[in-house]
Amino acid sequence: MKSLLATVKSFVADLLLWSFFAGGLVASTASGAVLDDTPKNLATCAGIAVSLLAGSRIAKKPRIKAFLSKSSTLWFLFLFNGGVAAFCYLTVDGVKGVATAAGMGLVSLGAAGGLVGNLRKPTPNHPESTADRLLA
Repeated sequence: MKSLLATVKSFVADLLLWSFFAGGLVASTASGAVLDDTPKNLATCAGIAVSLLAGSRIAKKPRIKAFLSKSSTLWFLFLFNGGVAAFCYLTVDGVKGVATAAGMGLVSLGAAGGLVGNLRKPTPNHPESTADRLLA
């Protein structure tokens, strides 16, 4: 069992990580309401970078990683993001529509890659994986 100090340190680290993630999302989306021109673009880019960095660290946590690798989660991400990509491409004009569709499409393709990767993994109850283990 972890000591009290280790538990507190882990909690504070997680709290900071989630705070940076949320702050990056807020900075990248809400900067247009507060700032203009160059500062707005800088705040948006910095917010995107901070949220991507924090999000990638969060995704490496064991509980989040297990959740994101479940087939049901991957199917939801694939279908939802693919649908949003198509919707944005058809309804949002100009570069914003294309960029949004491309971003959501990449997330959808990433989820599809996870689904294909899960198909290649042998399951313990599958007869072929049992035979492979016997031959090894």
